[in-house]
Amino acid sequence: MSEARVHPLPMTLEEITPAWLTAALRTRAAGVTVRGAEIVDVNNGTCTKVRMRLDMDEAGRDAGIPELVMLKGGFETHSRNLWHILEAEVVGYRDVFPVLKLPAPACYFADYAPDQGQGIVVMEDLVARNVTFCDARVPQTFEQVARRLEDFARFHAQTWNTPEFKQGRWDSMRMNPATLPNYLAQYFVPSEWERFTGLPRGAAASVRFHDRDLMRAMLDKVVAYSEERPQVLIHGDAHLGNLYISADGSPGFFDSLPSRGPAMRDIAYHVCGALDTADRRRWEGALIHHYLQELKRNGVADVPPFDDMMREYAVFLLVGYLIFLINESFYQLESINTAYVARFSAAMIDHDTVGLLQAMG
Repeated sequence: MSEARVHPLPMTLEEITPAWLTAALRTRAAGVTVRGAEIVDVNNGTCTKVRMRLDMDEAGRDAGIPELVMLKGGFETHSRNLWHILEAEVVGYRDVFPVLKLPAPACYFADYAPDQGQGIVVMEDLVARNVTFCDARVPQTFEQVARRLEDFARFHAQTWNTPEFKQGRWDSMRMNPATLPNYLAQYFVPSEWERFTGLPRGAAASVRFHDRDLMRAMLDKVVAYSEERPQVLIHGDAHLGNLYISADGSPGFFDSLPSRGPAMRDIAYHVCGALDTADRRRWEGALIHHYLQELKRNGVADVPPFDDMMREYAVFLLVGYLIFLINESFYQLESINTAYVARFSAAMIDHDTVGLLQAMG
């Protein structure tokens, strides 16, 4: 079966046939044949996760493809509006994780079709591996976050200010958060902004952060500030819903939005989102110090001073706040959006994020 059969990508669950799966898996393991495929369950959300049981020939089993796999794609009514997320996740599984070795699920197929606005990933079923999926409503411990920061440091160190952002492997990576203003523009109109601030998450935030014009102006300052800081390849979406813990306690990452940006775009987003507010106040300084030490241990010679990185941390809290303030409830449960908004809002007050940004001129 030729690789040409892989495109077009399935746009409905009914189009995920044994013939298409065979063509898709043969891009990674020649000779695989899927004789039958059963949908075990479907999880709707930002994207659709489809657990499938495959009946494969011996070549498939010899290639290490398990009977149970997870297929992820854009099968929701809102999916075409999220083409950029579908594309970015494919890039993560296909191009980033295999090279930079951030712990992630084994991937057997990943491709994006621009003409369809569709991205499909076929990966191992983590449930079958008995991992623990993280949840915003269950904050992490100091040790869990510290261990994850060690993985982040190894990941970030490999592309710290690399010339390949200008010419080379990573030159197509978009700047983050420079892409955010365009995405968020639809939510900065008064009716949409008021819709979100009127939800429970809005009540969990300080009313000083309900000021739409102020938040929009501060986001522009974050974008300008980002260009001045050291650049790395970032995961881009390391909130707890995209993380898991293996049976041996080691961290795992999935569903990334890889892009170029300051390291603290990842670290502030993760640390503040993963910790209960009281714990974050006690632990964040020690955790950031640990991360910086790990950067040095992984060969980064020009690690910025602690005070500079804490300032960067404070600045990027705004990004986490805005992402979850305007996150639709059919992407994440309202309880999860509310938990994150409460944590980022409190941290922005503690670190005077707006004051820091306003002082930048």
